[in-house]
Amino acid sequence: MWGQPLPAVQRSHSAVLGTKRMTTAPINPMDSSPAETFPASRWTQGNFFFPTKLVISPQRVSRVKSRLFGSNEESIAMSKIASVHISTGVFWSEIVIESTGGTDPITSHGHRKADAQRIRDLIETYQAQSSR
Repeated sequence: MWGQPLPAVQRSHSAVLGTKRMTTAPINPMDSSPAETFPASRWTQGNFFFPTKLVISPQRVSRVKSRLFGSNEESIAMSKIASVHISTGVFWSEIVIESTGGTDPITSHGHRKADAQRIRDLIETYQAQSSR
């Protein structure tokens, strides 16, 4: 599990407290954009052992929370996203992604400010591309 390379994953390391952002190969080969993964910092509440990850792809936004046995995943289709709220603190940001269907929003805390802005920009870009 630890120290083993992940298949088909490119890693870019951040200088801020060892956070990593990963880019994976597209799920659908017809898509030219790969999915981007944004892990929360291990220094934030609830993320020490199993940090929450937001995975942004052209089709959906997924929140993946790993556990000792398995994981919990929530996702919203890109066409169903109504808004993205970013609340920033001194070090970390909280991201709330609301859907048009009235379901519970996807909430994730402990992301770097730059990652939160990149997540919002990716969602806006993918929504603009799908509306054409």
